[in-house]
Amino acid sequence: MIAPKRQPRGSRTLVLLAAGALALAGCAPGSSAPPPAATPQASASAVRTDPASLGEVTLNVWDQEVRGGQAAQMEQLNKAFQAKYPNIKLKRTSRSFDDLNTTLRLALSGNEPPDVVEANNGRSSMGAFVKAGQLLALDPYAEAYGWKSRYPDSVLRYSRYSADGKLFGEGNLYGLPQVGEVVGLFYNKSKLTKLGLEPPKAWAEFEAALAKAKAGGEVPMQFGNLDKWPAVHVFGTVQGRNVPAEQIGTLAFGRKGASWNTPENTKAAEQLVTWVNDGYFAKGFNGQGYDAAWQAFGKGQGVFLIAGTWLLADLEKALGDDLGFMLPPGATADAAPVATGGTGLPFAITAKSPHPDAAAAYIDFITNADAMKVLTETGNLPVADTGAQTVKEGPQQDVFTAFGTATEKNGLVPYLDYATPTFADTLGAALQDLLAGKAKPQEFLDTLEKDYKTFAESNG
Repeated sequence: MIAPKRQPRGSRTLVLLAAGALALAGCAPGSSAPPPAATPQASASAVRTDPASLGEVTLNVWDQEVRGGQAAQMEQLNKAFQAKYPNIKLKRTSRSFDDLNTTLRLALSGNEPPDVVEANNGRSSMGAFVKAGQLLALDPYAEAYGWKSRYPDSVLRYSRYSADGKLFGEGNLYGLPQVGEVVGLFYNKSKLTKLGLEPPKAWAEFEAALAKAKAGGEVPMQFGNLDKWPAVHVFGTVQGRNVPAEQIGTLAFGRKGASWNTPENTKAAEQLVTWVNDGYFAKGFNGQGYDAAWQAFGKGQGVFLIAGTWLLADLEKALGDDLGFMLPPGATADAAPVATGGTGLPFAITAKSPHPDAAAAYIDFITNADAMKVLTETGNLPVADTGAQTVKEGPQQDVFTAFGTATEKNGLVPYLDYATPTFADTLGAALQDLLAGKAKPQEFLDTLEKDYKTFAESNG
């Protein structure tokens, strides 16, 4: 979330991310060819960066910052923006991640889409929008506002696509994120103490802790998979203990050269099934919603929760100092970290927006140095200027330390649903079937392989 007072290495976080998170996306070649003329893009010579000179403007902004700390930072920044630029009125629509994904497709295909939207980086969302010419290439604004200095290329590449939407991780810039993310283990400190346990230093210790929690009458791991995508984070965590990071990066970015049908991926799928059979998940997990699951964890139901750092503010409010966070442990205590992560959803400008200059000014405002301080104060993890922040000891410092360690040691791997335009649905449904016992591990992997190979082989 921010740089703790006694962690000066945090100032290197985003520089290291340049060599780290997307070095794994180094599976994605790094050339940035100029966009074709047909690509919607602001004219560098026409860019205006003085919001006060733009006249009376109403900006329609769609975001998914609905939870406590997320909503708080957005409300605070929006209020400050409108106070500074009273000529620009913000009309905000905030929806959950799932609702935003559902409604955004229809809105962008209409004649009057919103001006600024948070778009999922993956091929099924941002990639599809780019291919359809529905988002504005932001490179002229990046030059005008100095975004390329504010953010290392590794961060920007999570919002880059070729103009035809085929290649993810290179090409034009289509968005700018506010937050960094890493998926790890939230844990309840008091429950570990009650069970006579310490935070696990190795993967075998983690599994032993799950078994002891089960034997002690606790819910070993809180989990809700009604929405299907939460299992992607759980599987990604298990996969990272079994599959080399480079292979995960190749699979996640939809590049040729890897396969789901490997002994390592089979082992990961089998381990997930074992957890189900051993009763390590909350009862009825496939029918429990994501929000209901983390809220139950916040009420003391569960020893562990595999989830992302975006839940920190809400869980800290619920559990206080009983909350702990750590990277998923490796095979040994000194193993290099591997964790799913990168950036939050980037803010993008729609191609049909009549106010691109005002929209770019807004995006700049909510991602500048002052905004990063606001993110810190509201319990979020700023993706830029991380090392310039200070935080108290406790859960927030745990999160920063985990993020800093993962980036410093090149340990971040991309989200698996990035792989193909249909992979989010394919993987989510396949995992739900695997966890429900409706598909065996090999059938599960065959389903993923078919989607991945079909796309990777045809995508150039």
